[in-house]
Amino acid sequence: QLRLVESGGGLVQPGGSLRLSCAPSGFTLVRTAIGWFRQAPGKEREGVSCISVSGDTTNYPDSVKGRFTISRDNAKNTVYLQMNSLKPEDTAVYYCAVDWRPPSGFCTLSKGGYDVWGQGTQVTVSS
Repeated sequence: QLRLVESGGGLVQPGGSLRLSCAPSGFTLVRTAIGWFRQAPGKEREGVSCISVSGDTTNYPDSVKGRFTISRDNAKNTVYLQMNSLKPEDTAVYYCAVDWRPPSGFCTLSKGGYDVWGQGTQVTVSS
């Protein structure tokens, strides 16, 4: 069964940092684009970062730009989301997702562009 597993969530104080990891089970992330999404209670799932196959292209919405950084380590078959300067409004369940056939040098923050999703990891920012 193909699946993704997120880890690294938890409770952190405002201004703190967390690093999320996303690792696949049953397949390799090579030649896929990866996205990170989040969903807070009562809100739509929104994209917070994505990375292209080569890693040369990344995208972020304004709400996290300059605070979040996505990276990939193909040797470890893992994608990371480094989150700094966390705010209470970053509280949500965070999901990673895989785009099997991304255009070259491209990744999207649209959830419709992804094929396989993880179960999510909770991030809570609170004092």
